[in-house]
Amino acid sequence: MREQVITRDIIANPKTKYGDAKASTRHFITQRVTGAINVLFIGFLVFIVVRLAGQDRADMVSLIGNGFVGIPFAVLLAVVTVHMRNGMRDTLEDYLAGATYRLAMLLNTLFCLAVGLIGVISILKLVFWG
Repeated sequence: MREQVITRDIIANPKTKYGDAKASTRHFITQRVTGAINVLFIGFLVFIVVRLAGQDRADMVSLIGNGFVGIPFAVLLAVVTVHMRNGMRDTLEDYLAGATYRLAMLLNTLFCLAVGLIGVISILKLVFWG
């Protein structure tokens, strides 16, 4: 598969097709939706931070272990990691290309997946098993 060199003329011509239109649209919508969800959840996150300020581990476990707090907190963490992956994708697209870009995106995806899975599993462990 040959990579197409994108020149100024290709970008200037509105009839030129380059890139995956469906993937780009999906990325655009996902970034906006996760951003909107993050804005909606910001009050919830501030509540958790303020509530836990100066508290010990037992208070943290009891707050996050509450299902009405822990489950939305796990959802928030999952949405934030999706948003983080997409945001880093934008940055990587600007500065890298070819095999270097693919490797960086693989590492970015694996890192975001690890952060999301470890965080969500940890929160759900507190909720369901104390």
